[in-house]
Amino acid sequence: MAALYVLLAMILVVLLSPLLTPFNTSTQFSDAIALPPSWVESGNMNYLFGTDDLGRDMLSRLLIGGLYSLGLPILMVAVSSLIGMSIGALAGIDRTIKYQSLSRLFDTLLSIPSFLMALIIIAILGTGFNNVAFAITLSLIPQFIFVTRNAVHEEWHKDYVTASRLNGCSKAYLLYRVILPNVTPTLVMQLTVSLSVAIMDIAALSFLGLGIQAPTPEWGSMLARSLDEVYLSPWSMVLPGITLFITIMAINIVGDSLRRALKERVNS
Repeated sequence: MAALYVLLAMILVVLLSPLLTPFNTSTQFSDAIALPPSWVESGNMNYLFGTDDLGRDMLSRLLIGGLYSLGLPILMVAVSSLIGMSIGALAGIDRTIKYQSLSRLFDTLLSIPSFLMALIIIAILGTGFNNVAFAITLSLIPQFIFVTRNAVHEEWHKDYVTASRLNGCSKAYLLYRVILPNVTPTLVMQLTVSLSVAIMDIAALSFLGLGIQAPTPEWGSMLARSLDEVYLSPWSMVLPGITLFITIMAINIVGDSLRRALKERVNS
């Protein structure tokens, strides 16, 4: 529950970040360059989390960076899960050549790690906000197809589904009212894993200079920029690093706890 509260608080802060930021993320304060956080003796309360090597407010950049490092991955996972689960569910109950061929194609793509696939797509399309979002979304779809197809196909041959089929239930009813409640724990776990992967991928791509480009305050790009200043202003690396760590840890804990709770409810 603590992890859930942390995650909900972070999502709320991300949604309200344009209203909460005390300064513009690109504004440079020449009289406050590399200023430490306010809890340090030489800090300033006007800059709660200090400033970077260009005099930009770290708190403002972390808040707006959450839109790209947390908000964007949530949107990408939502789109990829909608597409992947739909195709996977149809492939799990429809044994025609059309759906089986499509699922085999995505199985082949699944052998390529999502980060490597995103790198290949970006190498073809180029860097930029839209290309990064498209690349990571596309790289997550095969995972949802594979997990959903296997989960649905496993349930399809169980006795309770066979009994419903003999009662004349349609495939749509079987899928959404009979099978889906029993595969929900698996899908929830895949959603949380994919969200963590999406956050790490977008941060890694930005860290390598292939993702969201400066001066956009994405947490991965902030980490990359702080490498040269780590000994002079360590807070410029520690703060985005801790934010990434807390976000991913909260997502994983919530996902695992929710999966166990749903599984216990189904078994009962």
